[in-house]
Amino acid sequence: MTPLVEDLVITSVKIGVLFGLLLGLFSFMTWAERRLLALMQFRLGPNRTGPFGLLQPVADGIKLFFKEEFIPERAHTFLFLAAPVIAIVTAFTAVAVVPYGPTLELFGRKVPLQIASLDVGLLFVFAMTSLGVYGVVLAGYAAQNHYSLLGGMRLSAQMFSYELSLGMSWVGVIMLAQSLQIADIVDAQANGFWHWNVVLQPLGALTYFIAATAEVSRTPFDFAEAEQELVAGFHTEYSSMRFALLQMAEYVNIITVGVLAVNLFLGGWHFPLPGVAASPLWFVLKVGCVLFVIIWLRGTLPRFRYDQLMALGWKVLLPLVTLNIIVTAALVALGVL
Repeated sequence: MTPLVEDLVITSVKIGVLFGLLLGLFSFMTWAERRLLALMQFRLGPNRTGPFGLLQPVADGIKLFFKEEFIPERAHTFLFLAAPVIAIVTAFTAVAVVPYGPTLELFGRKVPLQIASLDVGLLFVFAMTSLGVYGVVLAGYAAQNHYSLLGGMRLSAQMFSYELSLGMSWVGVIMLAQSLQIADIVDAQANGFWHWNVVLQPLGALTYFIAATAEVSRTPFDFAEAEQELVAGFHTEYSSMRFALLQMAEYVNIITVGVLAVNLFLGGWHFPLPGVAASPLWFVLKVGCVLFVIIWLRGTLPRFRYDQLMALGWKVLLPLVTLNIIVTAALVALGVL
């Protein structure tokens, strides 16, 4: 087998494994979120379908697969069909450059635990997540429903406002690692938790978490799906598997937020104390903690008003992250960091 064929086989296997893991994690998150929120609100949550309700995602998938699909009479058919595809493709593509563990040696060959290792990996992720807004906006516009359109426009304004703070929160991390490659940023945090960027860049970490939560439209920033105002927002007119694709894209984006938070600020696959071997296990545990916090916020905080959303993004987060960049640049220039 030639090296080119070997690379194609390995890449194909990694794509298949990652795709399967994301589908499985998406299904598990829908169950875990419902169970955790029920626990926080003194309810039971799914508990009838399978042990502890674990088969509820399977039942939901079967229901959505066999439900009737319809297109509103006045809808723009091509855009209506294209919107869920754009949303899911950009969501899965963004994860392609994210590493999940140290490089492994299999059959005498070094195999990195990521599909593609790009020198500008962070910029690629930023580009793909930015393109994801087009799926939501098109879904709202193509349905020719005023409530759907309002939900799509709300989310586009929200993402444009918070993308600036989100991208700027990475600048300090990039300066410390001197690289845009995610694996290099993780390796720069390898010598104990006091070298993690959440310790060295607390303002950047806080800004990232808030901006990323707004970017994926999660509570308290879920204005695109404000049910009491918009009748479920941009996906009001979607049903069956098209609705499922939009929901899947949302959860995959949440997972992307979690894995980036771990890689950029929480040491990636490294254990908090030096001397313990790096492992994908530590990475999975950290991602689980981040996703738990995101779910916890939904069960704790009320939704902001839209003026509060914009004020937080432009008047609070942007000045904070600008201050963080200035201070970090000064400390790096002085050799302190």
